[in-house]
Amino acid sequence: MRVRKGSARRRSKRRWLKEASGNVMGRHKLYRTARETVIRARVFAWVHRRLKKRDMRALWITRITAAVRARGMSYSVFIHGMDLANIKLNRKMLSEIAIFEPQIFDELVEIAKQSTAKAATAA
Repeated sequence: MRVRKGSARRRSKRRWLKEASGNVMGRHKLYRTARETVIRARVFAWVHRRLKKRDMRALWITRITAAVRARGMSYSVFIHGMDLANIKLNRKMLSEIAIFEPQIFDELVEIAKQSTAKAATAA
């Protein structure tokens, strides 16, 4: 007996067209065009989920750099001083501290300065 796809094909096409809703012209009406659009959109979504992480880290580093420069130090020296002082705060937290708790950030900068000075005299 011959089996036809009928309802399964219709359900599949409806799923693709539903995901393509919101697009313009044939991109939300025509099955083939809608499917191509959705596949391409998924690829962009996958890539940009990863780029978002990179962009956020760059933003945190920029904020830390600005805060540290205002206190007479460079970003790289600050991070090196934090490593020497064995303070393990990630860049997101350092950025938040720099914005919302400037007094605590001042203390962190001082600790970094002292640890780099100590390492320079030891060498």
